Amino acid sequence: MSMNRRDFTVGTLMGLAAMSGLTVAVRAEGDKTIAVLFDGLYSEFWVAGIKIIRADLEKRGFKIMEAISDKDDNKQFEQVKAAIAQKVEGIIIVQTDSNAVIPAIKAANAANVPMVHFNRPPAQSEAFSVAIQADNQKIARDAVLYSCEVAKASGKKHQAAILIGNLGDPNAIQRRDGFDEAVGQYKDVIDVVARIPTEWDADKAFAGLTNALQANPDISFLFTSSDFLIPQIQQALEAADKWAPIGDDKHVIFTGFDGFPAAYGLMKDKFMDACGVQNLFYETTLAIQAILDLKAGQKVEKLLLDPGFAITQANMEEKKGEMWGYVLWKEANPG
Repeated sequence: MSMNRRDFTVGTLMGLAAMSGLTVAVRAEGDKTIAVLFDGLYSEFWVAGIKIIRADLEKRGFKIMEAISDKDDNKQFEQVKAAIAQKVEGIIIVQTDSNAVIPAIKAANAANVPMVHFNRPPAQSEAFSVAIQADNQKIARDAVLYSCEVAKASGKKHQAAILIGNLGDPNAIQRRDGFDEAVGQYKDVIDVVARIPTEWDADKAFAGLTNALQANPDISFLFTSSDFLIPQIQQALEAADKWAPIGDDKHVIFTGFDGFPAAYGLMKDKFMDACGVQNLFYETTLAIQAILDLKAGQKVEKLLLDPGFAITQANMEEKKGEMWGYVLWKEANPG
């Protein structure tokens, strides 16, 4: 690991959220630049991701060109072309639309500039780029399987709800499928009564979950496709008098995904049973190494997987040090 995780502070991370537009910043001595182009910093996951990437590139002596497209595909395409014009060594990108990014990939190919997609792969095409992606389906399945065992051990039948992400995002599809694979093995225990579309929108998630709880007041098993929805989930469950810790009769068996600091806090306080965790540190290493290997003329596979892991009430003490959200939580809660 090329960065010191103890240098990774919450205050620094959240200060990044004000970034917008195209900026070129020299972070270290050297004459080689890598472009880091994100579509937004709209959750702690992306804020943490760009910080980790920046720190790793600094350690390696690269200059960094950073740009935020605000989910505007045309704007991001212009940023890609600007990066190519600057003769960058490579581009690390998070696009909004998996199809709309194809022209940008082709432009990078034409200029012989390696492009790596961070955590969100593009659509299939003849253009070449490398995608770094968590094994979303397996991570979700493993986390939900733990919660299914908790449900089985309760000796009761459970009504379940899933908060589904934007189905234009492959990550959301895979997390949904991982959930389905897990609960499908426990049909005698778990009945999925609510599939709540969120489109990665917090207000939509809150309204959907509120309506689901009103229509199905016996919901006692919940999976969210992203931890950034935790505040809305807590609010909806509190309103339904279902926000209670493990061991309380009102507890809703709760599984998260991503590994946010808030998720670790809920694990610690026993409001969350399990969480699927993406390893941002490992994904950063994969992304940068892919660019270096491609520049060196080496073959790199088009998809590089982060296996991630499930953190549960059973393995939390063992696994928390690998959880990026725990690193942030610990910085905010020293001692």
